[in-house]
Amino acid sequence: MKLSVVGIGPGGQEYILPFAQNVLADADVVIGYQYYFQFIEHLLKENCECIGKELTEEEARAELAVNACQRGKHVVVISSGDAGIYAMASLVYQYASTQTDKEIDLQTIPGISAFIASAGKLGAPLGHDFCCISLSDLMTPWTTIENRIYAAAKGDFVTSLYNPRSKKRFWQLNRFKEIFLEYRHPSTPVAIIRQVTRPEENIIITTLDTFDTNVVDMFSLVMIGNSQTYQFKNFLITPRGYLARKPHTGQEIQDESFRQIREHLQKTNLSEEDKWAVIRCIHTTADFEYEDLYISNNDAIKKWNNYLQKGGTIITDVTMVQSGITKEYSNKYKNQVLCYLNEPEAIALAQKENITRSQAGIRLALKKHPNALYVIGNAPTALFELCEQILDKKCTPVGVIGVPVGFVNVIESKLKLQALTAIPYVLIRGRKGGSNVAASIVNAAFTVHTINNN
Repeated sequence: MKLSVVGIGPGGQEYILPFAQNVLADADVVIGYQYYFQFIEHLLKENCECIGKELTEEEARAELAVNACQRGKHVVVISSGDAGIYAMASLVYQYASTQTDKEIDLQTIPGISAFIASAGKLGAPLGHDFCCISLSDLMTPWTTIENRIYAAAKGDFVTSLYNPRSKKRFWQLNRFKEIFLEYRHPSTPVAIIRQVTRPEENIIITTLDTFDTNVVDMFSLVMIGNSQTYQFKNFLITPRGYLARKPHTGQEIQDESFRQIREHLQKTNLSEEDKWAVIRCIHTTADFEYEDLYISNNDAIKKWNNYLQKGGTIITDVTMVQSGITKEYSNKYKNQVLCYLNEPEAIALAQKENITRSQAGIRLALKKHPNALYVIGNAPTALFELCEQILDKKCTPVGVIGVPVGFVNVIESKLKLQALTAIPYVLIRGRKGGSNVAASIVNAAFTVHTINNN
């Protein structure tokens, strides 16, 4: 009694391996999904018995195959692709293991899986670690599938999706896309390969954020690149090793840093603009706690981007913040970046009113620029002054970045700013912050339009 489970490849005749062809030619009985017989009928001997079953009758096929085994007979179960990958081999072996009264000579004949054939069509997308995930929850709980999706996304695997979408299972692929966008850049290459190696073959190359899940069906395989995958002509290339593209220029090192930070972010409720500001804060501090400490309101970063691109004025509490704002950006948009801390008028005002120079500098700035973007990265007294002036309706800043650092009155000053809900603001909860963080948030506002490149 001989029972073979044979992978017949994805559909194209040239993709049926010679080993599989020889086994099929020897078969006395062939059992499989009836749709697949069109690909192998010409390989069978004249008196071979063909038993076609429906798509959902996998267990019945396995049971029938084992029960059909008789002395001197060769029974073959066919599967598309490789017989051991999301196919019949496991079911046949499972059922055979329960039939201890039969001595069946079992064998699995490998085939070319759809993801391997698709990879060949795409060039070199599997050059580094990869995985396959089936989105069908007919035999696997969705919670288990979702855990595997998270693992693949976090692990930066090139990921191939089997059973991505059907008429009744339409939402799972959307959820997959949503999860991957938490960990992969929106421009990550995505390929949709339909009916691979068959006459109806069609390949679409798109990106993670733009790919249309509605064009995917059960005849499709979806392949998502990793963080290093890129498109060349009609091909996808995943470098064999990350070191092959090790960054060496300043811009490349910065971009790679941003990529690594983005991969480690956990919060899903941040807008892309706020996420970009958080990435900038972490980049300057190497402290991932900033993701939890960051608070903003009123689409602040997006509004400030528009304000800054129109040449809006920036006021800082100390010169360290002023120095940290990238001059390339302020020069491009002709922004004034001003600090009144060391102005003689501010020094005289501080002595006269018995207040700090930072506080005096902000008071002076507010008289001259009541509608500017105010950036406080050092002195809580400056933030207190600014909040008082706003409460007294003496100014209406386009926004406030309130990230003073230290111990005395730092937390209180930030809480006061947080209560001013009508003003667009960004603040860092607690004692952390500083001039470098303040400047990073301004630089994030300047560069919102580059988010898709980082």
